[in-house]
Amino acid sequence: MTQLSGKEKSHYVQDIFTRIAGRYDLMNRLMTGGQDVGWRREVVRRAGLQPNLKLLDLGTGTGDLAREALAQQPTTRVTAADFTFEMMRTGRKATDAFGWANADALALPFPGLSFHAVVSGFLMRNVVDSLAALREQHRVLKPGGRIVILDTTRPKRNLLSPFIWLHMHVVIPALGTLLSGQSDAYTYLPDSTEAFLSAEELAARMVTVGFKRVDFKRLMFGTIAIHWGVK
Repeated sequence: MTQLSGKEKSHYVQDIFTRIAGRYDLMNRLMTGGQDVGWRREVVRRAGLQPNLKLLDLGTGTGDLAREALAQQPTTRVTAADFTFEMMRTGRKATDAFGWANADALALPFPGLSFHAVVSGFLMRNVVDSLAALREQHRVLKPGGRIVILDTTRPKRNLLSPFIWLHMHVVIPALGTLLSGQSDAYTYLPDSTEAFLSAEELAARMVTVGFKRVDFKRLMFGTIAIHWGVK
């Protein structure tokens, strides 16, 4: 799978998330021991939301970050966007106080300077062109707007590396297969993580497209990172 590129990878990723949509949130909680809830809180805090600002939750999936944004700042005008209809259909609730939109991260259907903040959770590893996705997020942000990215990252080698490898390549695929019946979806996760940019490389690409004050922090033994920057 990691050899796929372009439209072939895009279709593969969309198919995977269509098939696992019903178990996506449960698997996130189990794989991270529930830590992903706190990570999303931090992502929204770092977005620096003020009353009535416009936020784009890109690659929203089932809408967790969008709901967290409204929990922290109820007057935020949130747009939750994803390119997999089934993920949004699964996550959509009658009580949602935000709009949903179908959107490709490489060609966002929004005018430039539309949002005060753009956040994403586990999106960037899945796009076929990370620079193009970052440029699009930069384009739709207003000057001074913030970007915050939550995603997996390649962990540095350390004493825990054998245990991290075991968790990613044995525990997660076994658990995913048991709960969803989709074994390839949960071998895709470790494969795509190891093929993705390092935290330092993603930060460098954010700088390349024009973001300032870029920084990041690693979480969960170095397998997760939160990046942030300002337009």
